[in-house]
Amino acid sequence: MYRYVIKRLLMLIPITIITSFLVFFIINLAPGDVTGQLTGSEATPEEVAALRAELDLDKPVVVRYAKYFGGLLRGDLGTSYITGKSVYASYMEKLPATLELAIASIIVSIVISIPLGISSAVHRGSIRDNVGMVAALLGLSMPNFWLGLLLIIVFALNLGWLPSGGSDGFASIILPAVTVGTGLTAMLTRTTRSSMLDVIRQDYLRTARAKGVPERLVIRKHALKNALIPIITVIGTQLGTCLGGAILTETVFAWPGVGRLILDAVNSRDTPMVTGCIILKTITISVILLIVDLLYALVDPRIRAQYAKGGK
Repeated sequence: MYRYVIKRLLMLIPITIITSFLVFFIINLAPGDVTGQLTGSEATPEEVAALRAELDLDKPVVVRYAKYFGGLLRGDLGTSYITGKSVYASYMEKLPATLELAIASIIVSIVISIPLGISSAVHRGSIRDNVGMVAALLGLSMPNFWLGLLLIIVFALNLGWLPSGGSDGFASIILPAVTVGTGLTAMLTRTTRSSMLDVIRQDYLRTARAKGVPERLVIRKHALKNALIPIITVIGTQLGTCLGGAILTETVFAWPGVGRLILDAVNSRDTPMVTGCIILKTITISVILLIVDLLYALVDPRIRAQYAKGGK
C-alpha cells in the first residue's frame, strides 16, 4: 500500500506542471490585463507602460511562464498582482470557509440521499421509488445559481428567516449548504439506488433471509456494506470538487471562499492568483481521490489484499 501511495503522490508532479502550464497560457489568452485594475481610467500611457514593465507583462508569455515555473520549483506559487499578498496565504485564508461549506453540503447530501436511495432500491417500481427518482432528477436539473436565488427570495426576502449572504454564524451557512447539497443529493441518491440494486438480490442475501435474519439487518449490514464503493466514490469526488470552491454558489451568497477568490482573480486578470489557486485546487482534489482509493481497502477485503501483495 505504501508503494501505491508514493506512486500516486509522485503523479502530482506532472499533474501540477501540466495544470500550471495550461492555466497560465489560457488566462493570458483573455483580452486585457491587470493594469486596468491597478491604474484606473485616468492613468497616462507612460504610467501604464511602466507598470506593465514592472510586472513583466511586456515580455512574451513563454518568458513569464518560465519565470513563474522557476518560482514554482521552489514552492512559490506567486504573488497577487492586485493585493500584493502571497497566493498561498490568500488561498489558505479562504479555505476554512470553503471547507465549512463543503462539509455542511456533504452532510446534507448524505443524510437525505442514502436513506432515499436505499428506500427506492428496496421498493423498486413502487410509488416511493418513482417519487424518489423524480426528486433526484429535479435536483440534477436545477442550476445551483437559480436554486440559490430562489432560496434567497423565499427564506431571506419574503420570510426573513435566514440571512441572504455572507458568513456570520450557523444561520448563514444553511442556504448555501442546501444549494450545493441539492445537486449532490440527487447524484448520490441515484448512485445509491443503482448500487443497491446490483447487490440486493444476490445469493448471499437470499441465504441470510433464509436463516431468519431480519430484513433491516440484511439491508444495512450486508447489502449496504457491499454497495459502498460507488457511494464512497461519489462522496469523495464531490467533496474534492466542493473543496476546490463552489464558484456559483459562493458568488450568489457572497460566501468568502476559494471559488469566489478564483472568480475575482479571473475577472481582474490576476494570473498568479488564478494559476496558484487552480494548482492548489488540483492538488486538493488529487489527495481526496487518493484517500477515497484507500477507503476502498477498508470496505473491501479483496482490494486490501491487492494493496498488501503489490501496492497496485
